[in-house]
Amino acid sequence: MSEPITDDGTRRKNQSDIKVRMEEFVMRVQHDFCRALEAEETGGKKFRVDRWLRKEGGGGVTCVMQEGETFEKAGVNVSVVHGTLPKGAVEQMRARGKKMKENVPFFATGVSCVIHPRNPFVPTVHFNYRYFEVEDDTGDKIWWFGGGTDLTPYYLNEDDAKHFHKTLKQACDKHGPAFYPKFKKWCDDYFVISHRGERRGIGGIFFDDLDKPSLEDCFKFIQSCGESVVESYVPLVNKHKNDPYTKEHREWQLLRRGRYTEFNLVYDRGTKFGLFTPGARFESILMSLPLYAKWEYMHIPDPSTPEGKLTEILKNPRDWV
Repeated sequence: MSEPITDDGTRRKNQSDIKVRMEEFVMRVQHDFCRALEAEETGGKKFRVDRWLRKEGGGGVTCVMQEGETFEKAGVNVSVVHGTLPKGAVEQMRARGKKMKENVPFFATGVSCVIHPRNPFVPTVHFNYRYFEVEDDTGDKIWWFGGGTDLTPYYLNEDDAKHFHKTLKQACDKHGPAFYPKFKKWCDDYFVISHRGERRGIGGIFFDDLDKPSLEDCFKFIQSCGESVVESYVPLVNKHKNDPYTKEHREWQLLRRGRYTEFNLVYDRGTKFGLFTPGARFESILMSLPLYAKWEYMHIPDPSTPEGKLTEILKNPRDWV
């Protein structure tokens, strides 16, 4: 979608550096996913590509589509940033067990995506894959990967849920049988709207602080996960983008988008980290929010309806594969 943020000369000189390899990988994921989504836009809508630089170090490429026939809002963002980690971010990482001093140098790169479709029978998807590198309190370099992919349907289709989870499981299983069940549970436990007592969606995989067994093994795992996003999601778009729907279906979609917004603004760790970072590009951080959302006082769906059945699944996650 755009040239990488790091200049050609630096990349050629450091081809084996994980920072360069990860940047090139997330750029490729962004390109492939955006092109796959554009192919589902019957009206020919394309992504707006916004390349930006950060005065504190690095920059990014934000790709956004709004008011398409298939996608009401779609955002796929790549960031490649470096500098000094701010106090708020240091405190957040210390709370996760990282031994870090003040004013620590850092490097971070990743791809993040949220897709809000127009049709209520097409689910929303989110994915994020990232690499982080800092110095600890002794001056040694420490690194880790994080990320995940998760699905937020408005109307539950069990075949879709099974396809989505099966695709993620296949990506994880290439690296061992323990990854999918561990990261599936982590996802269920992370995307919780605590004040509502429900999950944001039907899960997927989520992980952080991945630094074993080796850097190379972790990078291969990240590649498998990132390469699975098109297959896990785009067939669901193609299957449902022309499904007929009513005003009532649309109203429920907007209510669920309100819940999505609540999680992202109140609980999401990535949003908080981004907002703590000096020179943060707020438009890119907040691209995950839908164009339209709705809140109604004391809205409780009838348990016997499709809306009620989805709500029950969100309160009590289940296994899909």
